Amino acid sequence: MTGIEPEAEPRLIRTVPGRRRRNNGQRWTRLLHSWLSMTSLLVVLFFAVTGLTLNHQDWTFGQAPQVTKTSGTLPSGAITSSEPDFLQISEYLRANEGATGEITDHGVDADTGRISYSGPGYTGSATFSLTDGSYTMESTRYGLVAVANDLHKGRHTSTAWSWTIDAAAVLLILVSVTGLILQFLIQKRRTTALILLGLGVVAGAGLMFLA
Repeated sequence: MTGIEPEAEPRLIRTVPGRRRRNNGQRWTRLLHSWLSMTSLLVVLFFAVTGLTLNHQDWTFGQAPQVTKTSGTLPSGAITSSEPDFLQISEYLRANEGATGEITDHGVDADTGRISYSGPGYTGSATFSLTDGSYTMESTRYGLVAVANDLHKGRHTSTAWSWTIDAAAVLLILVSVTGLILQFLIQKRRTTALILLGLGVVAGAGLMFLA
């Protein structure tokens, strides 16, 4: 006998397939939740700040509405036989008077035509004579806070911004869903998560009822 004991054979640690799949699910859900959360931070910040300014309309931060009144004469061809070409008139006002946003109203009353615009933080309206083409226009710009508020509501905005709001909504839904999944996957937190979720649903329903 040499006195040297033989080395013990290493024990094989077997991972239960169900547990391994659950761990992989937690890992990928956590990664997805982290990536989505980092991406959506600016989105959440924007809608949180504008939510406050929408709820407090008097928070203008010293930005008073700027009203501009101008007058002029529409180009030849804009009115033919007392019939206004609203497309040509609109393009002229956009190019020469700074009109912006979407057309919210246009029409004719007797010998006077009208056209109105609305955009984020902006309104504009023009009236013009069907006889000589003279016009007056009034534009109002309400400041950056009003622009941000209208962007929050998606009011009088472009199609691109509408898609942006949709994408932001989907992103926040994914963040919420992956966060809930994470809480339910972690057994130690499952009961607490269910209790808090239930309290949140009850509180939300109560506030909606009181509104």
